[in-house]
Amino acid sequence: MATPIDWLSRLLEIITITGQLEVRCAYGAPWRVAYAPSAAREIPYHVVLKGRAVLENPAEQSMRELAGGDIVLLPHGSAHVLHDGSGAAPTAATERQGFNLRYSENGGAGERLDMLCGRFFIAPPHDRLVRDYLPATLVVRAADDGADGHPSASAHLARLMDLMRVESSGERLGGHAMLNALSAALFALAVRAASESEQAPAGLLALAGHPRLAPALLAMLGDPARPWTLPELAALCSMSRSTFMRHFEGRLGRSAFDLLTDIRMSLAANELKKTTVTTEAVAELAGYQSLSAFRRVFTHWMGMTPGQWRRQAAAVPENA
Repeated sequence: MATPIDWLSRLLEIITITGQLEVRCAYGAPWRVAYAPSAAREIPYHVVLKGRAVLENPAEQSMRELAGGDIVLLPHGSAHVLHDGSGAAPTAATERQGFNLRYSENGGAGERLDMLCGRFFIAPPHDRLVRDYLPATLVVRAADDGADGHPSASAHLARLMDLMRVESSGERLGGHAMLNALSAALFALAVRAASESEQAPAGLLALAGHPRLAPALLAMLGDPARPWTLPELAALCSMSRSTFMRHFEGRLGRSAFDLLTDIRMSLAANELKKTTVTTEAVAELAGYQSLSAFRRVFTHWMGMTPGQWRRQAAAVPENA
C-alpha cells in the first residue's frame, strides 16, 4: 500500500527544482537594480534580510513595498525593478567575487538594505506547470511562531533566512553547497507559507488552501492514472458536480481535467527519460489504455512525440 503523501511533496516529486544563491546586496539609499526577464525554466527570488525595498513589476503594472523578512518569488520570470523608493539617482554599486557568492555594495549614505538574490531552476518541461499554476509574483513573510507557539511555515522561513544570512557572511567550508541546498528548501517553504496564508493567491495555492477542494487536488496528484470522473472528484469534496466545477475553476482558473492532464503529462515526460521503460508502460502509468491516445495527447501537450522527447532528453545532461 502506498504511503500517504501531501500535495506539495507529491508536486515536488514530479517537478525537480534546484536553487542557487548568487549575490548578497548591501546598499545604502539611494539605490536601484533592474532585472531583465529570466531565461526559460528559471525563477528569480529575493530575500530581504534587513531594511526595505520597493518591487515594481511592469508586466503586472504593480508596485509593492518589501520589508525585512519578506521573500519574493517571480514564477513567471518577469522583468522587474527593485529600488529604495526615493526616486533619487542611484549610487553606483560595485561587485566583488567571494569564495561562495558575489557581493554587491554601494556607497549610499541613506537607509541600509541587506538582501540575498538568487534563482530556482526547473527541470524541463515542468516550467509550464509552474508558470501556469503559480502567480506571476509571490510574496511571503517570515515571522516568529504565533501566540500558541505552533511552528508555522513562516516561522520555519525565519530560521532558514537566518541560516542563509550566516552562511553568506563568510568563507565557510562547504558554503557554496550549503547555500544552494538552503536555496532549494526556500522554494518549498515559501510555497507552503503561501498556501497557509488566509489570502492565498489564485491558482494552485488557492486550490490547496481551500479545505473542501484540497481533497480533489490530493487525489489527482496521488493517483493520476486512475480514470477520474467529475462526479468522483466532486464527491471527494462533498459537492455536486456543478458546484465543484464552479469552485474549482474559479480558484484555479482551469478545469480539473486540465490539471489532471498536466500532471499526467509531466509524469510521462519524467518516465520517458528512463531508457528501460517502454512507451506502452509510460502510457499506462499516465492513465491511458490506448497508446495512440497517449501519443496524441502527449504530442499536443509537449509539441513533439514521446519518441522525440525521449531522444532529446537522452541527449541533454541532467544538470543542463
